[in-house]
Amino acid sequence: MNLKAGLMQQQTVKLAMTQEMSQAIALLQYSTQELQSFLEDKELENPLLQVKKEKTLTDIFQSKKSNNKNQFDKNDDNWIEQLSSHEQTLQEYLHSQLILIKEPLRIKQAIEYLINSLDENGYLPDNHHLQISNHFSRKEIDHALWIIQSLDPPGVGARSLQECILLQLKRLEGRNDLAEQIITEHFTLFVNKKWRELEKILGVEIHDIQKVFDFIRTLNPKPAADFYDSNPNYIVPDIIVVKENSNFKVSFFDASLLGIKFNEQYYQQFSSYKDQMVNHFLKDKKQEYNWILRSLEQRKETLLKVSKKIVEKQIDFFHNGPSSIKPLTMKEIADELDIHESTVSRAVREKYMQTSFGTFELKFFFSSAIKTNSSEDASAQKIKALIKELISKENKKKPQSDQELVRLLEEAEGVVVSRRTIAKYRDQLGIPSSSKRKRYD
Repeated sequence: MNLKAGLMQQQTVKLAMTQEMSQAIALLQYSTQELQSFLEDKELENPLLQVKKEKTLTDIFQSKKSNNKNQFDKNDDNWIEQLSSHEQTLQEYLHSQLILIKEPLRIKQAIEYLINSLDENGYLPDNHHLQISNHFSRKEIDHALWIIQSLDPPGVGARSLQECILLQLKRLEGRNDLAEQIITEHFTLFVNKKWRELEKILGVEIHDIQKVFDFIRTLNPKPAADFYDSNPNYIVPDIIVVKENSNFKVSFFDASLLGIKFNEQYYQQFSSYKDQMVNHFLKDKKQEYNWILRSLEQRKETLLKVSKKIVEKQIDFFHNGPSSIKPLTMKEIADELDIHESTVSRAVREKYMQTSFGTFELKFFFSSAIKTNSSEDASAQKIKALIKELISKENKKKPQSDQELVRLLEEAEGVVVSRRTIAKYRDQLGIPSSSKRKRYD
């Protein structure tokens, strides 16, 4: 073996990740919101880069709010109605009910602390923790809590779901003794639908327990949730698919398009300076602008190509809906577009497509294949749609078990799946087991 030190030449091929390539990859996987934040940050760093301010859904909703606000000045007839436009917080609402309360200062302090401890659903943490952390006596805490629980919305100040339901039951004009007894003494058996046991314990008919169940479902498990839902999140679709005659047109949603423009005035103003550092700065910032511009164009082009290919491969979905979705992998799309599979993965990340059947994340259209008795495989999404449809049509007094669903899918659709797969998909759909779907009336 030759162990002598020496110089030798070897030729290898390597792919170097340039700054431009790295940036293009990053921009491709950004959602619309992430891209907007990125461009706004770059606008602060680069004086040659200006973000084109396209109108987004958020702007549209804000403009509607501001238009309503401006009506106060323009239309004097509506000023009384506009006084109620202030969105009241839960704490403000509770305090408004305590204006005339006459209690010792110590109790008022305990009430104040408890109100500020409420979570977004109107629940309170454990009393013991509150008692220790604020040096209130158990008697003071209990009295303050009793006052809060007598306020609206009913159920506020509860320390558990069981207590929340019980508080609401006790506030009803016509008291439901059976419901109160079940929630107070047999809550676990009730929620787990072990109603045969309850029937024997209580000596009542099972359809009476069913009536209690139906009534309890009309109550609010989150009494304060309405005070925290005033700013809903809106999904802004990136792609819109519209049917034109027998074809489908795939295009970008205008509000989701983000762009940049070159600040020519700034560039001309400072490029006339005979300063080497200034010229070097301008050169770097112009190069950065060009990189970002090309990355944005590449992002747009890739996303549009991938979206068009999805429509092409899932054409039955766009004609008939989710039940007609087919198995599709990102590798199939990548191979047909002659790009890497990771590029497709980045392109569909947190991007949404608006269709005539609703708005779906692009990842929705990719689903693994499940074997069928026919020559054509079914997708996981299609199986979920079929399970949902079968359960919606079942006899609620005799709901289908997971094993029965296995049989029905094989007989009706030729789909071969295991009972465990049915259970997994049912859980993902938020559908309870057959024993918990059963009705007794």
